[in-house]
Amino acid sequence: MATKIEIQRRLTFKREALKAAEDAYLALLKGQVQSYAIGSRNLTKFDLPELEETIAKLEREVDNLENQINGG
Repeated sequence: MATKIEIQRRLTFKREALKAAEDAYLALLKGQVQSYAIGSRNLTKFDLPELEETIAKLEREVDNLENQINGG
């Protein structure tokens, strides 16, 4: 089982990833950009459904890690 420190590290990482995915989604949705890069991934407006899935997955992972930290 992961230590509380390791869970906290994972939580921080997942929160950062979630923020990046949300930023990309909003930028594409608002038409501010035609494409967006997250790390080595390049996304376009056509990738909005994929980003929605990524955001939902990251939200679940963040919730799960927060529950682990809080003893749930």
